[in-house]
Amino acid sequence: MTAVQTELVPAQRSTVRPAPAPVPLSRVVQVELRKMFDTRSGFWLMASIGIAALLATTAVILFAPDRELTYNNFGAAIGAPMAVILPIVAILSVTSEWSQRSGLTTFTLVPHRGRVIGAKAIAAVLVAVLSMVLAFGIGALGNVVGTAIAGTPVVWDISFAESLCIVLGNVLGLLTGFMLGVLIRNSAGAIVAYFVYSFVLPPLLALLAVSQQWFSDLRPWVDVNYAQGFLFSGLPSGEQWTQIGVTGLCWLIVPMVVGLRLMMRSEVK
Repeated sequence: MTAVQTELVPAQRSTVRPAPAPVPLSRVVQVELRKMFDTRSGFWLMASIGIAALLATTAVILFAPDRELTYNNFGAAIGAPMAVILPIVAILSVTSEWSQRSGLTTFTLVPHRGRVIGAKAIAAVLVAVLSMVLAFGIGALGNVVGTAIAGTPVVWDISFAESLCIVLGNVLGLLTGFMLGVLIRNSAGAIVAYFVYSFVLPPLLALLAVSQQWFSDLRPWVDVNYAQGFLFSGLPSGEQWTQIGVTGLCWLIVPMVVGLRLMMRSEVK
């Protein structure tokens, strides 16, 4: 009996296999980037970034007065559609797992929701930065071509530091969409919330600031859209950077933390 037991122990030990290595975060980011382009709607949403930049540049060349053909104006024209498209990209990157019911597959292959959401955030920020580089390139080309057609001197009135502020402003706008996607986890609801957040709430706060002096002084500290607007109008001052930080903490970081806690506990179907 003792001899039989001694023969079984090595056999049992040989069947023990080491745990597989976790999927690298870089691979998860690559998968999330691929998922943004794989579907037909995702492809055209990404393509709309370049298409909108080309249309905005062409419109400035055709309709802007000759004295308005500056790099700043080309950048402002291109930035307007970017401010809408990029947050929608971020929203759909999060809500697709719930609206398209692919969450079971995703969270089974990578059973760590935090890593998946972190990879989605990294992929969305990469798309935003690359889109802004593309936009700056198209704007520079439009500036050269437009002034050549009009016969006016080329004006480069955006410094490198100001360009970084513009990129940061668009990244913060994208993260706002990402936060709403994490908090709501429904594509239609998050998109509607983003439009209310960005296009309905600011005019109401502006009206309150005009009618109430006390709120006019307080507005830069509570209106996140107003505070982040400093990033698009030159280099912010020290106080303005503080206002950007305070409003970002209240309107972006805190809701993001709440949304992440709810997402970690929500049931995936």
